[in-house]
Amino acid sequence: MSGDDDSNDLTLRQLRQMASNLGIGRYSRMLKDQLLRAIERRSDSQPAPSQPGGDAPEGAGLRSIEAEMSSAPRPASETAVVFLPRDPQWAYVFWELSDSDRRQAMADGASQLVLRVVDVTGLGAGAAHQHTMQEVVVNSHATEWYLPVPLSDRDYRVELGYRLAGGGWRSLAFSSVARVPALHPSEQILDQFVPFSLDAAAPAAASGAAVMPTAAPGIHERVYQAATTTWRAVGRGSEAFHEVDANSDHNQGLNASGAGLWASGRNESGAGGVATRQRAFWLVADAELIVYGATDPAATLRIGDEVVPLGEDGTFRLQVPFRDGQQLYPITAVAADGEQRRNITLEFVRTTPDANVNTSEEAVAEWF
Repeated sequence: MSGDDDSNDLTLRQLRQMASNLGIGRYSRMLKDQLLRAIERRSDSQPAPSQPGGDAPEGAGLRSIEAEMSSAPRPASETAVVFLPRDPQWAYVFWELSDSDRRQAMADGASQLVLRVVDVTGLGAGAAHQHTMQEVVVNSHATEWYLPVPLSDRDYRVELGYRLAGGGWRSLAFSSVARVPALHPSEQILDQFVPFSLDAAAPAAASGAAVMPTAAPGIHERVYQAATTTWRAVGRGSEAFHEVDANSDHNQGLNASGAGLWASGRNESGAGGVATRQRAFWLVADAELIVYGATDPAATLRIGDEVVPLGEDGTFRLQVPFRDGQQLYPITAVAADGEQRRNITLEFVRTTPDANVNTSEEAVAEWF
């Protein structure tokens, strides 16, 4: 067997099978080189069947045993197609055709291999919007294809089949339904914010929404005041004007939320002479800041010196004014036993570079 390169191409499993057929003991514990030497010795000690009584050619016994071994079975292919959205505009499709399905389709007069893309959004199993069906002819020997997606943010299913020469259709396989992502960000707002008033308790949450604990009256304004106290001496912009307006006489009766006193940079429109064409025009705009988070439901949470109530799941949310200037919100959570503590400080800065606004009550007739 020396010099026989064929045996070196055999796998370890094949060599063990040969060793078993030759009656070699303990072959399962041998390495490949040990198996080759053991098979060589056993093969050389037995004459080849084609030359009884004579000297067997070198390696003849091994080749005869190898010839009697059948090749490893290959699993039969099954027809299947897979639809994978790649992005909002393209999808990747790959498939496999069994030999029996291909032969049967050829016998039926198959002319073209086709992918049918069907919109199934909102429909049950097996149903489809037939008016949305698109057919894409692919190479008969191809196994993959990139498909343009008709519309994003929809559900699609792909059918693999053949067009028949007589105008018929032979279906081969269907893919699973897959959702093509939207081209633009979703407009759906998952979080539900509950509005609040600085002067009144927050209204009840909408039906089905998580019920937040009732905050102490005025906590939103107190938290804001504490967050801005340090910076008032150097604050500029609308916040500085708010402090001046707080002592003026013309601000009486104005709302303390997003209009009037808190409308950034508000000014009085100049009063002119009354003309035949005049209009009182106005605009108010402002912003609020939402501070939210979660901790252990049994913990004590503070923003500055204010204790903030927690929901049953440990969540909290405060909407506070967001006026010009700098704001610091030191948030601290202390475990129920007082042994553990976590903290975070949030800093925000707002500026209003331009403001030509006034309330509806301040609006006066102007030329236009």
